[in-house]
Amino acid sequence: MRNVFLFIRRYFNFLFFLVMQIVALSFLFRYNKFHEAAFLGVATEVTGRFHERYNNVEYYFQLKKTNDSLAKDNVRMHQLLRQNFEAPDSGKKLIIDTLRQDSMKSIQKYYFLDAKVVGSTTSLQSNFITIHRGSAQQVRPNMGVVSSQGIVGTVVNVSPNYATVMSLLHRLYKVVVKLKNNNDRGTLEWDGLSPLYVTLKDIPKSVKVSRGDTVLTSQTSSLFPADFMVGTVSEVVDDKSSNFYTLKVKPATNFFNLEYVYVIENTQFEEQKRLEDSTRKKFQ
Repeated sequence: MRNVFLFIRRYFNFLFFLVMQIVALSFLFRYNKFHEAAFLGVATEVTGRFHERYNNVEYYFQLKKTNDSLAKDNVRMHQLLRQNFEAPDSGKKLIIDTLRQDSMKSIQKYYFLDAKVVGSTTSLQSNFITIHRGSAQQVRPNMGVVSSQGIVGTVVNVSPNYATVMSLLHRLYKVVVKLKNNNDRGTLEWDGLSPLYVTLKDIPKSVKVSRGDTVLTSQTSSLFPADFMVGTVSEVVDDKSSNFYTLKVKPATNFFNLEYVYVIENTQFEEQKRLEDSTRKKFQ
């Protein structure tokens, strides 16, 4: 103990300078948006590279499981092909004077980009996943992320080659979903307790709900295609003081052994967001 005090006394000026530098930098990054954004970008890149090196060791021991997961992904993607397209309004007849065109051609709304998971957490209140895809591969914030089993989360930050995903197991994450049997919609969120379950709220008691019912993504979501797997109802909590059920849902995605995910690009996201923002401003 005496040596510790002697060391602190000997290098007091240097240690004090180091502490003050850290405090000054923390204020700079916290209260200056430009420096905060620059710091987050660099931190994401550095953290991503660290997680990638660490993850490479486990990767070779997971090859069989990874191959099985990729095979299921391919099947799942083929099954979803029709849901990635939007057909035009066939209730109107289009007449073109000079140029003949195929007016019935479907428009692809969603594109999928595969990505390798290089870092993730499940035991915190704010869980994130790091993937080896970034702005250089056209990944941007507000893109949905799914696995071969179900939804995973949303991209919240990117660097040139990496991106961080806010996991479904995050206290601030919310997404609108629906029950498969009756299409009634509710809000899915995590209560921060068990990483094995999430909570579905706002389902009215007039709806028939049973244990084992399937929960899917809603057509009102701008992040995910409709009818993508979310999970299954594990428990129906009847709150006597409310007109709504609280459903305990087991996520379809296994967050403990996530190896590969798919980043979803909604090609009409910006158009929809601009329209909704403009409408809110106009009628406020």
